Amino acid sequence: MFRTQTSLPIALRIFAGYFKYMSKKGKVLVAMSGGIDSTVTALMLNDQGYEVVGITMKTWDYAGSGGSKKETGCCNVDSFNDARMAAVQHGFPHYILDIRDEFGSFVINNFVEEYLAGRTPNPCVLCNTHIKWRALLKRADALGCDFIATGHYGKIYQHDNGRFVVSKAIDETKDQSYVLWGLQQDLLSRTLLPLAPYKKTEIRQMALDYGYPELAKKSESYEICFVPDNDYRGFLKRRVEGLEEKVNGGNFVDKDGNILGKHKGYPFYTIGQRKGLDIALGKPVFVTKIDPDTNTVTLGEETDLEQNEMIVAKLNWVKYEKITPGIEAITKIRYKDKGSVSNLYPENGKVKVQFYETVKGIAPGQSAVFYEGDDVIGGGIIQSGMLSQ
Repeated sequence: MFRTQTSLPIALRIFAGYFKYMSKKGKVLVAMSGGIDSTVTALMLNDQGYEVVGITMKTWDYAGSGGSKKETGCCNVDSFNDARMAAVQHGFPHYILDIRDEFGSFVINNFVEEYLAGRTPNPCVLCNTHIKWRALLKRADALGCDFIATGHYGKIYQHDNGRFVVSKAIDETKDQSYVLWGLQQDLLSRTLLPLAPYKKTEIRQMALDYGYPELAKKSESYEICFVPDNDYRGFLKRRVEGLEEKVNGGNFVDKDGNILGKHKGYPFYTIGQRKGLDIALGKPVFVTKIDPDTNTVTLGEETDLEQNEMIVAKLNWVKYEKITPGIEAITKIRYKDKGSVSNLYPENGKVKVQFYETVKGIAPGQSAVFYEGDDVIGGGIIQSGMLSQ
């Protein structure tokens, strides 16, 4: 049985307090998903002399998802058991935290609302920023923990200006600094990311050294945790009653507004999409614009995706409290983007980003993250892209 999000077991408090004197470096609450990265994080910190308390967060109920695929990833019973077993075997407490209500009312509702608004959301960023870290810090305070820790690949350090900064991990193929741009200073100042100096191959070897060969071979999930079959269109249809009937039969149009054919509904398409359009025009075409008000999806050539400016809102500044207008930054417009050189101009709580060269596929709703070297200057949500005249 999962415990409610507001209660903490008295036995756990007693257990954690009893062993507090053993800690040399402080007490840390570690988010343990049952996967290799978070498990090695907990065991590593335990070996380093921290007083570790493990916590596994249940964010989603797969039984209610309606998907065709069985439970996978970080939120299934096997993962919970794997996390608890590692904690028991290494002598530190572990409990499960039920945050389904918090997660569902914020992350999932936002996910649905963004697609219905014709945008492409990034639920992992939203979850990290508003749910997981806040939930962790709240429970860390209740347990008297000095720190919280996760298995993310990223680095946190304190800059000479006193601010805590997110920076890239050594293993850039696994770096997750992009999804951490929304963490505010009070969260960063209490967060440990011990995997920063290691490559993934080294973490797998550590899992073997700790005696977990199955964990070392465990596959990673890149799906959205509440869409286990990776079919977001099916999820939207199940989540919004009558959606398919309401939006089916809208028009595909070209950039001049000429009708090219019929589509299955604007929420089921994303900017830059080429495959799965089910329309033959004799040449490759891409989704370049989505208009929810008219249920139209604009198609164009790949060059029509090129833009050199965009507006970014809902900002969080990390490295600096505020930026100098025109500051140069490497801007990433999606997780796997290599980044492009740009200048940033703050305007009325937003930022205009001007790229040195055109970039492809700016998608409203996605995160834009600004880097100075390996450091995250800040980030925000893409509001719109544009092509300068």
